[in-house]
Amino acid sequence: MSFDLQIKGLRAVVTGGTQGLGAAVVKTLAQAGARVLTSARSLPVQPIEGVTYLAADLSTAEGSDQLAHAILQEWGGVDIVINVLGGSRTPVGGFAAISDEHWFAELNLNLMPAVRLDRALLPAMLAQGSGVIIHVSSIQRVLPLPESTTAYAAAKAALTTYSKSLAREVTPKGVRVLSVAPGWIETEASVTFAQRMATQAGTDYEGGKKIIMDWLGGIPVGRPAQPQEVADLIAFLASPRAASMAGTEYRIDGGTVPTV
Repeated sequence: MSFDLQIKGLRAVVTGGTQGLGAAVVKTLAQAGARVLTSARSLPVQPIEGVTYLAADLSTAEGSDQLAHAILQEWGGVDIVINVLGGSRTPVGGFAAISDEHWFAELNLNLMPAVRLDRALLPAMLAQGSGVIIHVSSIQRVLPLPESTTAYAAAKAALTTYSKSLAREVTPKGVRVLSVAPGWIETEASVTFAQRMATQAGTDYEGGKKIIMDWLGGIPVGRPAQPQEVADLIAFLASPRAASMAGTEYRIDGGTVPTV
């Protein structure tokens, strides 16, 4: 028995949709029948049939404007916006290694693309009286790694707070806003990172994974999440099946954060 998400024909925008979690979200929505447009700084080698790709650097105001303009020109509006774009580029070394440039870069990658795209696309959603916006945050907003992710964690905390405030403003007007906070996801980037940790420690890939899990204080399910697992949660939350869910952050971390 199939589980129909009831999103066939809906217009969905996904940022950062060519790799990792973003690519899994794009594939899941497309397979469920949504019309999907996604962006990244470069186009994928193997695009998904039926998905529209736009090369744009959303860490800049110009890139966000380019994407919003293309969406409104193509569709006139949108039904689902999923902001997956994010990441950490700050060097290790704790607080002293984080320059002003690093701080602004983390905010411009992890917070401002969502703010700018929402500002551009929400008016059409409000005009039609319906829509869903999902922001992908991180458990690091409550579990930062001081050695390497302070700025990233702070930017994600800002994204969650922004999401909460936006939800209070627009949910009564028909637009649901939610956030999803994944733990460690085994994406291409995290595999590369684990391999690097393994090489430095003189161990194999599984040993590298254990090093990262130990940094996080352990993952009770014993492994990182797969991109598809997180994408399935996001697709459900974006669908009419989750019509009563709004203003909340949903954690998917294998039990890493032990508190509610």
